[in-house]
Amino acid sequence: MSFEAWIIFALFWVVFVTTPGPNAVNCITNGMTIGLRRSMIGVLAILTQAMLFLLLSAFGITTLIATSEAAFGIAKYVGAGFLIYIGIRGWRMAGTPPKVDERPPSSIYLRAFAIATINPKSVAGYLAAFSQFVQPDVPIWDQMVVIVPTALSLTALSYTGFSALGAGIGRAALGAVFNVWFRRIMAVCFIIYGLLLGSTSAPGRV
Repeated sequence: MSFEAWIIFALFWVVFVTTPGPNAVNCITNGMTIGLRRSMIGVLAILTQAMLFLLLSAFGITTLIATSEAAFGIAKYVGAGFLIYIGIRGWRMAGTPPKVDERPPSSIYLRAFAIATINPKSVAGYLAAFSQFVQPDVPIWDQMVVIVPTALSLTALSYTGFSALGAGIGRAALGAVFNVWFRRIMAVCFIIYGLLLGSTSAPGRV
């Protein structure tokens, strides 16, 4: 990968991981409710998912998923239902004061990993990255040496930033009313993302 191609890839990835979506909302919610330090467990889960999808993309497996209407449909509706469930639960729990030690690390990790993984739109992002920036005449693993550190570093910076934003909002939300309504806004975002996800088409389809 040339330096110019790397710059373009890095810019694409910045847009990909900073555009607000379910991962960002989850990171903000984690930062607000469990603090920045413990919300890093969720960021680690997102990085795990990113590494997994990068490897699957390198092997061409995400292409198979995207071209399989049945597999994409199952992932789409499971993911949409999961996000809507999280949103409804978040709305109902918004009035309950969050406890820092309420959720074990495994729960934080698995929820963040699930949110990052079940969104089929992630497949489209990774497919775009590999179809546009991977050179077919260069061994894939030679390019992965550049792609993986770049993608993981930018992903970590982005979602650490969202978590820090949530932690800052949590410290600033001294009023109970503001705290409750902000958490409800985050819950509505999950519901909206779930509904949008349920109406998406597989990459390459109209």
